[in-house]
Amino acid sequence: MIKVAIVDDHKILTDGLKTLIEESGIAKVVCLWHTASDCRASIGSCKPDLLLLDVGLPDMSGVDFCKELKQRYPDLKIVALTTHNEYSVVRQMLENGASGYLVKNAMTEEVLAGIDAVANGNIFLCHEVDVLMKQPKERQLWLSQRESEILKLVAEGLTNGEIADRIFLSPETIKSYRKNLLLKLDAKNTAMLVRIALEQKLI
Repeated sequence: MIKVAIVDDHKILTDGLKTLIEESGIAKVVCLWHTASDCRASIGSCKPDLLLLDVGLPDMSGVDFCKELKQRYPDLKIVALTTHNEYSVVRQMLENGASGYLVKNAMTEEVLAGIDAVANGNIFLCHEVDVLMKQPKERQLWLSQRESEILKLVAEGLTNGEIADRIFLSPETIKSYRKNLLLKLDAKNTAMLVRIALEQKLI
């Protein structure tokens, strides 16, 4: 029986996942957290074989948390569970030690197949992500209308606070958008972000 832990801030999703896993007969859920800090505090005593990790956690990036967990627990198998299906996010999760990648609308059978495959030492990408990774890289970037709007304002040199005032969102929300844009465009800083955006004609 595979011991699975889940860290995801969407309670309805985690409750559904827990039921699905418990009823499968191949695994059981031994721990469930809604933040990275809660997971960090007790994963050592929980000792799961496999962790389903949300990329968009409320208190830190799941991409960074994946790297941290693999450094602390090299034997822990990690499967990304997320709404993000961008090439750069998938690649960074795999580079940081994830062995599987599932989008949240994946079929029930894919979720269980992913848990089983990764627990047995294999790499597993759900069908949607597998198709994405085989496409030419230049076709793999898609920005929402809000992301495009914020990217243009970043390129104009506005701070998070100034952008927040301009489009009536909180500075924290803008910070989160900016972080996601860096991740999506595979940029290390704002200057690189703007350069890539110009090269790819996103602004």
